[in-house]
Amino acid sequence: VHPNVSQGCQGGCATCSDYNGCLSCKPRLFFVLERIGMKQIGVCLSSCPSGYYGTRYPDINKCAKCKADCDTCFTRNFCTKCKSGFYLYSGKCLEKCPDGLEANNHTMECTSIVHCEASEWSPWSPCTKKGKTCGFKRGNEVRVREIVQHPSARGNPCPATSESRKCIVQRKRCQKEGKG
Repeated sequence: VHPNVSQGCQGGCATCSDYNGCLSCKPRLFFVLERIGMKQIGVCLSSCPSGYYGTRYPDINKCAKCKADCDTCFTRNFCTKCKSGFYLYSGKCLEKCPDGLEANNHTMECTSIVHCEASEWSPWSPCTKKGKTCGFKRGNEVRVREIVQHPSARGNPCPATSESRKCIVQRKRCQKEGKG
């Protein structure tokens, strides 16, 4: 063992030096270099910090930096969360989403454009005038439909959910409701 290398190390180090920190880690721990001002010291961690991904080798487990536009990654070429101003799409960080996709500013991902979908029209309502179905010849009837899928930001907007039309009924007298 080199005179500046110690076996009595702290924090998961297998070997270390006073000046450089950890030089090697105990089994299953990841080796990462941390910058403190102009100096870099070795540290051993159970998992890699944000902005790094872990790679296991027979002799050492290392943390390596994600690409510059990536906050967290699975490998160097597969990002799982992008830095601010970028959108995640298929493991890549993009400034704008590909054609046919839209930028979701809440999740910061490129997502499929969703168009509005409405149900079928209901049957026409009975012909009425001022809420009554008697005592008139001309009135209105109404039909409605539900929105079953609201659109995304760039999706087609929803159509009207109700419509009315004029109607004509066989005039009939209203029944008298009690006396007085």
